[in-house]
Amino acid sequence: MTVLIALALLVVFSGGAYLLGRRRAVALAGGRSASLHSLPGYHGTWVALWAGVPAALIIIIFAVFGARIEDAALRAEVPAAVAQLSDERQEVFWSDAGAMARGEAQSEITYEGELKTAFDAKAAEGRRIGVIGLVSVLALSGVLALCGVLLAFPRLSRDFRARNRVEGWTGILLIACSTLAVLTTLGIVMSLAWESFRFFQSVPPLDFLLGTSWDPQIAMRSDQVAAVGAFGAVPLFAGTFLIMLIAMAVAAPIGLYSAIYLSEYAGPATRSIVKPLLEILAGVPTVVYGFFAALTVGPTFRAFFNWIGGFLVGGPMDRLGQYLETVQNQMALTAGVVMGIMLIPFVSSLSDDILNAVPQSLRDGSYAMGATKSETVKKVILPAALPGVAGALMLAVSRAIGETMIVTMAAGLQAKLTANPLDTVTTVTVQIVTLLTGDQEFDSPKTLAAFGLGLTLFVVTLVLNIAALAIVRKYREQYD
Repeated sequence: MTVLIALALLVVFSGGAYLLGRRRAVALAGGRSASLHSLPGYHGTWVALWAGVPAALIIIIFAVFGARIEDAALRAEVPAAVAQLSDERQEVFWSDAGAMARGEAQSEITYEGELKTAFDAKAAEGRRIGVIGLVSVLALSGVLALCGVLLAFPRLSRDFRARNRVEGWTGILLIACSTLAVLTTLGIVMSLAWESFRFFQSVPPLDFLLGTSWDPQIAMRSDQVAAVGAFGAVPLFAGTFLIMLIAMAVAAPIGLYSAIYLSEYAGPATRSIVKPLLEILAGVPTVVYGFFAALTVGPTFRAFFNWIGGFLVGGPMDRLGQYLETVQNQMALTAGVVMGIMLIPFVSSLSDDILNAVPQSLRDGSYAMGATKSETVKKVILPAALPGVAGALMLAVSRAIGETMIVTMAAGLQAKLTANPLDTVTTVTVQIVTLLTGDQEFDSPKTLAAFGLGLTLFVVTLVLNIAALAIVRKYREQYD
């Protein structure tokens, strides 16, 4: 809270510096802004940047690393009573002392004897360190803000290139954001790769990638049954792609045909009503879709297939009828259909924008050659928009592969290697959530399997995106 207050005060101070710099520029121009190299607003922004950015960096660094620095300072001197404790109990002691110093202790923490004396002393020392650190950061940020104003304000003049300097700051900001994005991606990949490497030290990669049995149950003791689990990921990827294919079979035609209707056939009044209604679906939480699948779609499908099975029992297709009578609510078909409904806005909205971006000259040329509207859509507009439509479909595929809640509530948690849409299946993302739920220690293959699944899914998605980009580039060259 103190950091937020400090940042708010810094914003106010920077606003004042902006007004001061702008007023100074107006005074230098004598009321004629044309005599300045840059507009007065650029002069004010230049002063405000020097007043706010260095100080804000200090405050942000303190907010991110201040707790660690304070903890290291608190542990610099270890009391004799604490040094006699085991490593685990020492960690508990330092955690309790830090929580008490920061006022985060949820209940009364009691120690006895020399430990109580050491605890009280360290808690008081932690409070002093926290106050000293906070006061030092606030004082340093205040000095930097004031020095920034004193440095920037005297440099203002009629010929001062304030616009170039401000744009330089903007360029630095853009480079920093781009670098942060790249480093974040590298961090994600490296963390996945490292934890996956630890997993593959326990489970051979070929057994993981080609195994057909998934049962990641590791016993807590060596004398228990099934001390070594099965980590064959083929059933998980089969379930993932089965549900994805069902979802795309629903979303792709409905979404694309909706986009064609809205773009080429619907009038302005119809478009203004139908398009927002379709896009409302994108704002519905996935858990709502999950409830819809579990409470409505699943029972409806089960009743339908049970009804068909009742007609087939006793006839030439008796075995099929008996199977259909045993179909339950949770199945791949339920999850895929509901997920397809969820993906319709992604395909429809993006495809509609892409179709509208096709130059009108292509339509006019087709009509001039005597083509009908449907022929123009089929022979001209869709081929020209194919790269963008392919991108929209790939976005929907990525969304389908990463969906978790609908699959959990509608398809179940049982890993099966099957292509039957009426069976219960599970997906990679559902298993990742299952493996990492609760208190976990990242030293067993059961937990580390989540990173192996994540890395494999990352590679598969990357390959799909590369293939899609290759297709898009091929057809884009044809219509450029």
